[in-house]
Amino acid sequence: MCATMICSCWLSSMIGFLRVTIVTISLLLYPGIAAIADHGPQTWDAAKQSVLMVEPTWPGYARPGFGAPPGVAPAGTGIVYPLRAANGSYVLTAAHVVARAVKIEVVDAQGNRYLADLRGIDKLRDIAVLHITPTFQPIKLALENPTVGNHVCALVNAFGIGVSFTCGVVSAIGRSNVGFNEIEDFIQTDAAVNPGASGGALVRADGRLIGMVDGIFTKEADIDAGVNFAVSLTLIKQSLDSMRSKGVRF
Repeated sequence: MCATMICSCWLSSMIGFLRVTIVTISLLLYPGIAAIADHGPQTWDAAKQSVLMVEPTWPGYARPGFGAPPGVAPAGTGIVYPLRAANGSYVLTAAHVVARAVKIEVVDAQGNRYLADLRGIDKLRDIAVLHITPTFQPIKLALENPTVGNHVCALVNAFGIGVSFTCGVVSAIGRSNVGFNEIEDFIQTDAAVNPGASGGALVRADGRLIGMVDGIFTKEADIDAGVNFAVSLTLIKQSLDSMRSKGVRF
């Protein structure tokens, strides 16, 4: 009786050990069978230096944070974009963040403030180009289009309290007729996005830019509901070409 029980226990232990071993070997040999996140601190490190806060001052007010038009957060986010500049840096943001501003300031992670010049604006695609005097490292651009299921992260100035980092996946690509802008080509993501995120960077796991955060799809309140949209890099490039064709220089 005792021998039988010991044998059974030993056999059960061996079976459990073998199962764990088989799973471990399978994950090592066939990593594609499991959804393993490939984003992390390295994603943040690769992109954080290229994302800044954008603070507009609205008509009738002496400083930012007050008097934003309905539906517009009092602050936004900007991406240091790789446009050739004789000096300083070019910063992309959402047009609705700065369209009515009488003054625009860009703020870095240390709290230093820089006056920004609005160089170009494309209201059809909701893209604006700012220029600032200091030089920041421009973000690297993705060379391939994203696919559904790719891990992505958003670097945004949510609620105007500073740039933060959230991650998710690409939920859909090529979204249009959503109703935000006249011309749309959105990447949909479930990465958390909240007011103040407009103009922020949507990046791949390697920190390369695939889109600019632009809108939150919600019917009840202006908070994240897991259905968020970023202007695709393809549409950003089209917008910049359109500005150049109209005589904007950058």
